[in-house]
Amino acid sequence: MHHRAPAPSRRTLLTVTAAAAAAAVTGALAPAAHAESNDLKLQRIIDRMSLEEKVGQLFVMRVYGHSATAPDQADIDANLKEIGVRTAAELVERYHVGGVIYFSWAHNTRDPQQIAELSNGIQQAALAQPTPVPVLISTDQEHGIVCRVGKPATLLPGAMALGAGGSHADARKAAQIAGEELAAIGIRQNYAPVADVNVNPANPVIGVRSFGSDPQAVAGLVAAQVQGYQQAGIAATSKHFPGHGDTAVDSHYGLPTITHTREQWAELDAPPFRAAIDAGIDSIMTAHIVVPALDPSEDPATLSRPILTGILREQLGYDGVVVTDALGMEGVRTKYGDARVPVLALKAGVDQLLNPPKLDVAWNAVLAAVRAGELTEARLDESILRILRLKAKLGLFRQAYATRAGVERVVGTESHLAHADRIAEATTTLLLNEDGFLPLSPSSHGSVLVVGADPASPSGTTGPPTTTLATALTELGFTATALSTGITPTAAKIEEAVAAAAGKDVVVVGTYNVSATSPQRTLVSRLVATGVPVVTVSIRNPYDIARLDGQRATLAAYSWTDVELRAAVRVLAGRARPRGRLPVPVQSAEDPAKVLYPVGYGLAYPV
Repeated sequence: MHHRAPAPSRRTLLTVTAAAAAAAVTGALAPAAHAESNDLKLQRIIDRMSLEEKVGQLFVMRVYGHSATAPDQADIDANLKEIGVRTAAELVERYHVGGVIYFSWAHNTRDPQQIAELSNGIQQAALAQPTPVPVLISTDQEHGIVCRVGKPATLLPGAMALGAGGSHADARKAAQIAGEELAAIGIRQNYAPVADVNVNPANPVIGVRSFGSDPQAVAGLVAAQVQGYQQAGIAATSKHFPGHGDTAVDSHYGLPTITHTREQWAELDAPPFRAAIDAGIDSIMTAHIVVPALDPSEDPATLSRPILTGILREQLGYDGVVVTDALGMEGVRTKYGDARVPVLALKAGVDQLLNPPKLDVAWNAVLAAVRAGELTEARLDESILRILRLKAKLGLFRQAYATRAGVERVVGTESHLAHADRIAEATTTLLLNEDGFLPLSPSSHGSVLVVGADPASPSGTTGPPTTTLATALTELGFTATALSTGITPTAAKIEEAVAAAAGKDVVVVGTYNVSATSPQRTLVSRLVATGVPVVTVSIRNPYDIARLDGQRATLAAYSWTDVELRAAVRVLAGRARPRGRLPVPVQSAEDPAKVLYPVGYGLAYPV
């Protein structure tokens, strides 16, 4: 039977663990004796936990609302429906969760001061528990096309853009800025950088979220970002182990299989994860993918003991926190029910169970597995110790709260925004420039029509892209008008664009993941046929150029966040020189064996 020791007061706990946290801040560099005494202090906290508190510590859960105690009624309703609690504070109280993940769609991320207050409300609830333990608050702030916290926080180029820039110093600086701003608003675990090597241009889920297709280049940039995040006091998380770069299926909707041999895996997928581990990465996220060469049972990696314990822990020597990818994704749910998944993940070697579809089902399943003897309490303690070590290293036992002054001092500063612009400028890649058509000048091409795709803002705070491009051109002295034609322009919209092009000096088309059947191809060819010069800017994957003809110039921007689009406009107008180089090859659409633009390709302007 499990006996609970008398619960210490919040003040006692914070005092008891302050020394532990201070020792742990130095991480792996702490002398062995120091680390041992730190572990003993953390073990005492674990020993005071009830079994229910221990189970809770393993979960990282979503919750709706901008406030921990007073969310909007619609968010209370969503919480009641999906989780059976009204608020974030109730979530912590009922389930003792060790982590909370923020999403913009869950209305957690309105603005920096609000996010800091939400974080503080969650920590207040956690530190009022019978065994007070701060919560590790996380999010997916990859930058580029996956971004939960928007303006006025600083938005930075995403991974493939940084791959095109090729600078480790810029990658490190971008992560440091991002990390400092997240820490200031109470988010201390970021699910970045992506360590997947994007060797499949048709990959529907990774693409520009990867630094590129060369394992060594990706490894160097991953290591740089790990250093930048962790120097800023953030736990970095490399994902998605053992490597999601060669999938043709999106694991949100299905279960992808990677057919790499063990040798190919070691050569292609492993290097960035090795580099992350060598750089002292705090956490690694699993992938819901099947890799038969690594585990013939064909269980998804998230549930695979041969992959997570055999390879990640034993072969690669990793002893940090392992977090699952979201457990609501179809890839992890296809083979086993929602009650088996968390138990199998823990048996495989996972520490944190991220965002199960039904928390009560998952939480009670782990509780039942311990009571039935399928999981031992010692196995739980092993994961909880890793999680508490990380919380101590991040200083959460010493100071769990964000401050208004800290938000004002750090988030979206002029210095950070200037760095973001400078870094973005080095990533824009010029792929085509017939007869030196670019750069444009207001005197020769003053009247500009901007058309194209307007995908939703990654953070909800930028764009739309056509407007951003037109505004940036206008600020540089052009007369630019925007016409949104969409990702799948209709025949009527194409006619409207053709009519609007009449009398213009140039048309700029923002293209978005152009496929063989995409009407974006018709849009470009119809505009080319007007005789007005056309310039295309790929605002997501750089592969679009393989399916387009007749344009005078093509730029790759790698994302449609304002910082990348404005940098592309400065290159278009000659205010900046194109310095980006392709971090992935662009293959012929008709013959994938034929490379049109190799890795490292990128044109420059004449000096």
